Amino acid sequence: MLNQKLVDALNEQISFEIYSALIYKAMQAYFAAEDLPGMANWTNIQFQEEMAHAEKLFNFVCEAGGRAKMLALNEPRNEYESPLEVFEIILQHEQIVTGRFNTLMDLAQQEKNHAAQIFLQWFITEQVEEEASVGHIIAQLKRIKDDGRGLLMIDQELAKRVFTPIAAG
Repeated sequence: MLNQKLVDALNEQISFEIYSALIYKAMQAYFAAEDLPGMANWTNIQFQEEMAHAEKLFNFVCEAGGRAKMLALNEPRNEYESPLEVFEIILQHEQIVTGRFNTLMDLAQQEKNHAAQIFLQWFITEQVEEEASVGHIIAQLKRIKDDGRGLLMIDQELAKRVFTPIAAG
């Protein structure tokens, strides 16, 4: 059973995950307009992952006896200067997400809610992978600088990414 303090914090994270999805959808639109379909694909996969994260959180709140609620969202940024800027913003955003999950884990520990701690561990582990993946893309983009051929190679590589649904439980 979740206490109200933990339910409220999880509901905020559900909405933040949906907001994150909107950020990635806006980035997908930017990449599509820039004729970078691989990067558009990559951000679309991120959109799908964030929606799956929101659903996973939503289901946990409901299954653990809480009341999931949808909260208001802000409009995401829609304009960017370059692919490098987009991925640097992504890294900053994912670092914020990591901090939010760490704070949720701290709260679950304070509340001595072991089920929530076990549940949140998956997200914390996922964030390590998220930040590493984006960091790798940033390093590649910095390495190629203004080389259009290099940009196209990275774009082609990112086009190969596919969405893998999150396992239940």
